[in-house]
Parts: sequence; structure tokens; C-alpha cells
Amino acid sequence: MLTYAILFVVLIIGGTALLSWPLGRYMKWAMDPDAPETGSAGRFTRGFQAFGGGVTRAQQDWKQYMLAILVFNVLSFVITFAILALQGYLPLNPDAMVAMRGDTAFNTAASFTTNTNLQHYSGEASLSYLSQLFSLMWQQFVSAATGIAALAALARGLAGKALGNFFVDLQRASFLVLLPAALVVATLTVLGGMPMTFQGSAVATTLEGVQQTIARGPVAAFVAIKQLGTNGGGFFGPNSTHPLENPTFWTNALSTISIIVIPMACVWMFGRIVGRMRHAGVVFGVMLALVLTRTVFAIYFETAPTQAFAGLPIEQVVGNLEGKELRFGATAGPLWAVVTTSTSNGSVNAMHDSLNPLAGMMPMIGMWLNEDFGGVGVGMINMFLYIVVGVFIAGMMVGRTPEYLGWRVEAREVKFAILALLAHGLFILGGTAVFAATPWGADTLNNVGPHGFSEMLYEFSSASANNGSGFEGLGDNTVPWNVATGLVMLLARFIPIILPLAIVGSLSAKRRSAESAGTLGVEDATFAGMLLATILVVGALTFFQAATLGPIAEHLIYMTK
Repeated sequence: MLTYAILFVVLIIGGTALLSWPLGRYMKWAMDPDAPETGSAGRFTRGFQAFGGGVTRAQQDWKQYMLAILVFNVLSFVITFAILALQGYLPLNPDAMVAMRGDTAFNTAASFTTNTNLQHYSGEASLSYLSQLFSLMWQQFVSAATGIAALAALARGLAGKALGNFFVDLQRASFLVLLPAALVVATLTVLGGMPMTFQGSAVATTLEGVQQTIARGPVAAFVAIKQLGTNGGGFFGPNSTHPLENPTFWTNALSTISIIVIPMACVWMFGRIVGRMRHAGVVFGVMLALVLTRTVFAIYFETAPTQAFAGLPIEQVVGNLEGKELRFGATAGPLWAVVTTSTSNGSVNAMHDSLNPLAGMMPMIGMWLNEDFGGVGVGMINMFLYIVVGVFIAGMMVGRTPEYLGWRVEAREVKFAILALLAHGLFILGGTAVFAATPWGADTLNNVGPHGFSEMLYEFSSASANNGSGFEGLGDNTVPWNVATGLVMLLARFIPIILPLAIVGSLSAKRRSAESAGTLGVEDATFAGMLLATILVVGALTFFQAATLGPIAEHLIYMTK
């Protein structure tokens, strides 16, 4: 089992890291061509500007870029909400789905607009094909493209160039990056056995003579962008545990790779745009170390048998199989759990609520830190916040000028970075505290004690990290849960995009200086250690107390039995 686990992790994480290098080069060409007015890049740019009209032709400063992001996403939210609310009157509805309840539609529109895909509904029982494809799957493209565009703009600003135009960047990310990758993955998943049809549910007669209705639909197209865009929303309620959404070992491996390959490539794209590939390598190494550490611990903690079977005459020699797909074994579940929460993907191939307590804490840590690769584009943006804080602290400690890539980091930039990091903690801990102390949360729990607290803590962690996964022992399709997590998702999506752009705007207003012997280096092991320490200290100070009330307390209770 140990040998299998090591080989599987090396195949998925190592193989994806190798694939991310050429993809990062391609993404740099797509998002920041060296000669945007000539050659193939020029043809695409002119085509995008012709399609978008006059609004796409002007260069934008950070405020205009931010405003464009907000206006586009407000319109996206309204369109998504309208389709969900009116789906009973719209076409492509062979199973006669009725309109979503208002609070559920609000939560779902907020969820998919923010690249979260938190689902308080079951897709096959709630949504028409039109809602799945032209409301939710469309959002899975443009919400992911928004993150990539924001990162490209931030990197250009740090490189001393104009930020660009959001609407052009949105089209570049959608048509040059996400759509080609989704076509490749969708084709492979169809070959792997996923359905791709517009027919309604199939009715089959079982061997016992009972009729069974089997939901199906354009699953392969939906799943491809669900994974590549770090969206994670399942076509079916059980997500990637469903045999039609994840039929085989090979589709499971392909999906796991698809989840993390673009977030990894975003680091290399950032390095190429700012012209500092060694710096990108250091950042990539820190992210990779965090992911691998959590993967090792998650798999190790899942080798212990589940307490749910304690006292039963059941032999447990292969680890915790509760909530696992036996097709994938005991290793694929915790690996996926770490990968899906290292990014803002949130899809699942095992039930996180059934993980052993400390194994269940590993996904939570990923969402609390929210930077080790993260969502497409925004993961590297979140890491930028830690870099700003770390560079400032390190510079003050050693008496050197706090600078990052030639830009002097001062109190204004640090305040913006700290505000974004503290907001993330406030949304998670504040929301959990309110729901733990009121019937809004207590009356929706299936478990009491530390595990019930963990369910609420996980839900707000998932919403704030724009992740979308859940412990699912929670009755969360209620008005309080839908409104609260919907608001958290919206605020937690755009605050960490707006404030980093404001930091770049503030830096750009200064004179950029050449690096000297007195400048803190960002391309060596010292910087890597400083950055890692900053991430861990901020994370521990913010979330350790909550962890002790949830997964750590639950683990200690089991140890005393």
C-alpha cells in the first residue's frame, strides 16, 4: 500500500508539475504576447477588440480594470440568477425542472460567479440542461478567466508595463487558454466513459424487475471546465464520486491532474511576465512543499481505521474506507482532498465528512492558507499578499529597504495586504462563531460536539476560500446558510482581487529603482524560508484556536477511547 501511495502521488503531483512548465510558457504568450500588435497575437487581439467594441481598445489603469471586473461580474450574477429563477419556462428542460427557490438561486449565482461552486442542491434533481450549460458552465469559463486576467494585469503592473484591458484579457483567457484545454480534456473523458448527450434521463429495468431512472446529460463538457477552471461544481450531487462523472481510475487521474495544472502554470506565467523565472521557481517550490506536506499527512492519517466501525466485527487493514469510492482505494481520496483544497476547486471523489479528524483538517488548512497554487490566477494573487507582508517584515528585521522587484514596499501596500488576509480570517471565524451560537447552525447539524463544529467551520472556510467543497453532514440548504455563505463568497472573491490591484497601482505611482547589494533578494533559499514562515505564522495565529475546537479535539477524544 505504501509503494502504491508513493507512486500515485509522484504520478499526479510530479507529472502535473512537469506539464505546468510548457503550459505556463503558452499562457504567457496567450495573456501577455511580446508583440500584441503583430503576428498571430495581433490577429487574436484585433479579433477580440472587434468583438468587444470600443470598450476593449483603451488601456486601463488599476481603478478602471477593477471597475471592469466588477461590472462584468455583476452582470454575470444577474444573468445566472435569472436563468435559474426562470428555468421552468426556458428550453432544454427535458425533465421538466422547476425554478430554484429564491435563496438557493442567490447562493448558486453567487457561488458560480465567484468561481466557488458551493452547491446546496443536487444538480441532476434541480437543474435543466440550459441551466447547467448556459448558466453554470458558462460561469465556469468566465469566472476562471477573470482570475487569470487579474493575475496577468497584476504581473504586468509589477513588470512596469500597462495593466492592459480586462475585456481583452477575459477573452484571451477564455478562448486561448480555457476553451482549448477543455476540448482536449472533454474528449478524453468521453473516451473514458463519461456521457455526453442532450437526451433526458434513461429509464432502465433492473434484474429485480424494478424501473430505475438514471440521470444523464452533457456531463463530459461540464466536467472538463469544472476541473480545469478550479470550479469544482458537479453535474451530479455526489460530484466526482458519481460513476458517470468519474468512471475509471484513468478518468480519476486525469481529473486530479486537470484540477491543479493551470494553477501551477499560473506561477510560471507570472514569472515570465515579470521576467523573474528564478523568483517564480522559489515561489513554486514553497507552494509545492506545502501541498506535498499536507498530502503526506492526509494519506498517513487515513491509514488509521475509521471510528465508525469501532467495535464491529470488521477487519480493517487498508485504512479508512468509510466514504471512499472502492474503485479508487484509500489513497486517491485524501490526495484529491488536498489537491482540490490547495486550489479553489472543491470537487470531491470521496466524502470529506468521513475523513479521520486530522486527515479532515488537511483540506481545511489548504483553504485557510488559500495560496498553495490556489484558484486559477487568484492563487498566485493570494501568494502575492503574503510576499508583500513577508518582504516588509524581513526588510525591517535586517535593516534593509523593503523592496519587491524594484518597487519600494511601504506602509500603504502592507495595510492593503494585511486587510485582505485578515478579511479571509474574519469571514471564516466570524461566520462560524455566529452559526455555532445560534439555531441557524446548531439546528442544521447531523453531528454534535467537535465534529459538528468542524462541519460549520469547513462550510465557512470553503465559502471564504471560494472552494466549494463541504463536509456534507450539514443541512445547509436553508435561508440563513444560503444568504450568509452567498455574501461571504462574493466579498471573499473580490476583496483579494481589488486590494492587490490597488497595491500594484500604489507601487506603480512610485519610481522603480535598480536592485543593489542592500536590496532583499527574492530568488534564494533565504527568501523561500522567510515566505514559508510568514504563511505558517499568519495561518497559525489566525486559525489554530478554531482547529483545536474542531478536528484536533475530535482526534483527542478518539485517542482516549
